[in-house]
Amino acid sequence: MTEDLTAFLTPGPTVESGHPDIVAFARANHDPDASIREKAVQIYYAVRDGFRYDPYTSALDVEGLRATRVLAEGRGWCVSKAILMAAACRAAGVPARLGFADVRNHMSTEKMRERMKTDIFYWHGYTSTLIDGQWIKSTPAFNVELCDRFGLKPLEWDGTADSIYHPIDKAGNRHMEYLNYRGEFAEPPLDRMIATFVEHYPHWRDRANSTAGDFDAEVARETA
Repeated sequence: MTEDLTAFLTPGPTVESGHPDIVAFARANHDPDASIREKAVQIYYAVRDGFRYDPYTSALDVEGLRATRVLAEGRGWCVSKAILMAAACRAAGVPARLGFADVRNHMSTEKMRERMKTDIFYWHGYTSTLIDGQWIKSTPAFNVELCDRFGLKPLEWDGTADSIYHPIDKAGNRHMEYLNYRGEFAEPPLDRMIATFVEHYPHWRDRANSTAGDFDAEVARETA
């Protein structure tokens, strides 16, 4: 491995791996004597199930995406939860970067679909960690309680292969389809992300209304 890993092991504006709160979170959620793979997996589950998925937290600025914000609020969307996982992994000595893809996602509410005017989620976020010389993808976005409500199998991950989508639900229906990979980065490419959101999401042009909603309440109503 000749790749320069410096950027994937050091703190960034959103991937705050040096922040005392992130360091403490990482220490509390991995065994310091474990292997790199075991540390990454332990942190994955801590982020996946310890923080609720909430797409209405989808701010696209440094303050809104900081790992410490997810930690403080106990919730985040796919990108911010991937950022928290990457930050905790770097704090534990595991090289980590942020990956993005466009996906067709059926796990949304009627209100979200009406607002977005599409079932395509652009710049869907995941975390990529370097384990035994290989970059391996994992997606800590959807907590187990949310998956249970939507009839999905939670995404499991053992650190040996990519875990990046829910292809089908428990009933055998198609759930998520990956359409386009946008690359992996040390920090989220905010300018590019914002340009895509403005182009494809009509509601995003109205920033005051773009993140308004109660996802937990919507899910509870639709899955009652």
